[in-house]
Amino acid sequence: MINVSGTRVVRPSAALRRAAPAVGAVVLCYVLAEFAESISVPAAQLLVAILVGVALALTGRIRHPLPARMVRPSHAVVGALMGSYLQVGALGSLATAVAPLLVVTVASVAACYGVAYTLARLTTIPLPDSALGMTPGGSAAIVACAADVGADARFVAFTQYVRVGMVALTAPFVVLLAQPSFAGGTAVVAGFPAPGHLVDASGEVAGLLVLAAVCLLGAQLGRRLALPAPVLLGSMLVAAVAGASGGVNGFTPAGPLRDVVFVVVGLEVGLKFTRSSMRHIGKRLPLVLGSTVLVCAICAGLAALLPVTTGMPFLEAYLATTPGGINAVLATADSARVDVPVVSAVQSVRLFLVCLVVPLLARRMKAPFRRRAAVAGGV
Repeated sequence: MINVSGTRVVRPSAALRRAAPAVGAVVLCYVLAEFAESISVPAAQLLVAILVGVALALTGRIRHPLPARMVRPSHAVVGALMGSYLQVGALGSLATAVAPLLVVTVASVAACYGVAYTLARLTTIPLPDSALGMTPGGSAAIVACAADVGADARFVAFTQYVRVGMVALTAPFVVLLAQPSFAGGTAVVAGFPAPGHLVDASGEVAGLLVLAAVCLLGAQLGRRLALPAPVLLGSMLVAAVAGASGGVNGFTPAGPLRDVVFVVVGLEVGLKFTRSSMRHIGKRLPLVLGSTVLVCAICAGLAALLPVTTGMPFLEAYLATTPGGINAVLATADSARVDVPVVSAVQSVRLFLVCLVVPLLARRMKAPFRRRAAVAGGV
């Protein structure tokens, strides 16, 4: 475009103008989340970004979803992070208790899906939505792939983070009951966290290059295998194989990089909460809260069986079998001085399996509901 003086005026492209508010929102969420994390808010990056996204969507400050060029790389990095949680080396210490742990883990997952199935049968909530919402673990991954498998990402996110918040907030109180001396272990340190490495490696440049290769290869693999959420699940598979081989390591996202991708995932979901969607979810709040309390109670009851069958301390068993909230649970386990590798191994194996299997099942479950909706619409 040329103005009256003959000077060419360069206007930002529509894509750039559309991306600018999103970039600003990510920066705002990151700063707020770092402060929230410094005062021990659980899953701060995800929760803060969701809340800010909701506020921006409800007030109309941002009327468009996040750009795909921002979302897809974030999904790939989240997938690499989830895949890196599968710590094969830590499983050796569980050899003598593997059968009871396997039974309790499978039973806890089954309980979650039993509640999800009942919720879908007794209400109008589709089974894929309730199943993903009740999935015990991998909140960021499950929420990120919800839309890709045809589920309502808003409902899934709402249900996931109600449970994550409940687990994170109640875990310290359970520890206090089991270990009264833990009271001094939850002190809050004010101030922002110190900047750290972008990946968990001494050679940061090499680690970032490996992470980029894992994400690119994972995205290609996910598309070739026709996986739901191919970028996320493909990266998770490649990261898990690379970590288990022992030949490739140091690519686990960490520090500011991990925080930023969690912010993007949370903001992506938060911006889906328009006024109409909030009215829709608000009617289901009592059902979500009741189901979440029931799931947590069942998992705690199953954990109480492990001290009898394996001799494992109740606190260790409880933290290993909580229905999600792995980051908050591992932080609590470390502060309570229980066997963190055991807790991490049980949680990470379940997390890896549900993140891989549940999206595949959800996509299959969606077809009957589409057919049922089509039949109902034609009547």
